[in-house]
Amino acid sequence: MSTSIAARRLHADFAGPVHLPGATGYERLRGTPFAPVDPRPALVAEATGTEDVRAAVLAAREAGTGLAVQATGHGTHTACDGRLLLRTSRMAGVLVDPHRRLARVGPGTRWERVLAAAAPFGLAGLSGSHPGVGVTGYTLGGGMGWLSRAYGFAADSVLRAQVVTAGGRLVTASPESHPDLFWALRGGGGNFGVVTALEFRLYPVAEVFAGTACFPAERAAEIVARYRDWIGGVPDELSTALVFTSMPDAPEAHPSVRGRRVLQLKVLYAGEAGQARRLLRPLTRAAGPALTEDFRALPYAEAEMGGTAPAQVDLLEELPDAAIAAIVRAAGSDGGPAVEIRHWAGAMGRPGPEAGPAGPRATRLSVIADRRTPALARALRPYSGGAFLNFLHDPARTADAYSGADHRRLADVKRGYDPENVFGLVHNIPPAPAAAARTAG
Repeated sequence: MSTSIAARRLHADFAGPVHLPGATGYERLRGTPFAPVDPRPALVAEATGTEDVRAAVLAAREAGTGLAVQATGHGTHTACDGRLLLRTSRMAGVLVDPHRRLARVGPGTRWERVLAAAAPFGLAGLSGSHPGVGVTGYTLGGGMGWLSRAYGFAADSVLRAQVVTAGGRLVTASPESHPDLFWALRGGGGNFGVVTALEFRLYPVAEVFAGTACFPAERAAEIVARYRDWIGGVPDELSTALVFTSMPDAPEAHPSVRGRRVLQLKVLYAGEAGQARRLLRPLTRAAGPALTEDFRALPYAEAEMGGTAPAQVDLLEELPDAAIAAIVRAAGSDGGPAVEIRHWAGAMGRPGPEAGPAGPRATRLSVIADRRTPALARALRPYSGGAFLNFLHDPARTADAYSGADHRRLADVKRGYDPENVFGLVHNIPPAPAAAARTAG
């Protein structure tokens, strides 16, 4: 990359701070939480508005290199060494319209701000497991959270997006304007431009019934098998997961689980507490007396459910006995990885006719381990397939997140809006050959 070209262009047109190697802030801003990637960009530019984003895109094109975009810190999965890194975390505004039940956010906004702004109106967005997750990247990658069984992927709730394309144009993507781009953004990640504003639906969820119960890991195989059968009859408003985990050997842990390997049931029900307990009763009775339980009604914005760090993810349509046995072997004993079995399906599997490529829609369960476990991966391979973009660390597997038809259509849209692959430092979808699609960027 010609650093001097990009720096000169940004010096003239960029209002936000620009950090070169060795300058204050460069080390803090260049980083990513994904350990395999240690990016060394030629410079880091912090955008303060849409015009800064346009300036950065044009500077990167003039310098003849791609552009890496990072909003809230989860960063890129591809090192942007010697490239221009654009940070949009300063663009973090939130506007809630309670009458139309929608929110409009900047690209640096985290879910905690959306939930806080929507809660006074009894509304909620389709946030992830952690309120500190950024809204835009999460949503463009699909967005699967604790309300997704009831209302679908977060990408399914997008109403429109303001986007700076590879050509530096500011466009609005919606069903009426640039509908091809609107389709692609809802699950296609950051391949098509820099989203500078995102508008999406909110839902009437003020209070939920949520919490955890812990059961002995020694009975894990029996409990997981019962769970597999039980989820077939639960309503979409009920989201659950089973987690193999080790409780801390510390005073703050309850004496009955302190220092112990347990099977933890996590629950969030978007409905009344009494009904939630009735729905859970067949499972909790079969699982036996809980070692601990903290189920309660609380505001959705306060329900911090957490999630297992996705080092290894398998997506399953079924959970046969052989798969259960493999999971218990890998995770049921002390020293094993944390492994989460999460129920999907519901509204995620019933997309509307104009839904984007978020998915995979046929997934019924995910098995997520917090560290790579080759034996478990091999055992689950006959039953698993596909990938989910938000959980995918390996950019070489990007195509696995889509059906063949959707991937081809995404490549066509990429050719139209980013034929030179300026936004290639992501889970990249290369542009289709020139003859396959028009140029619109």
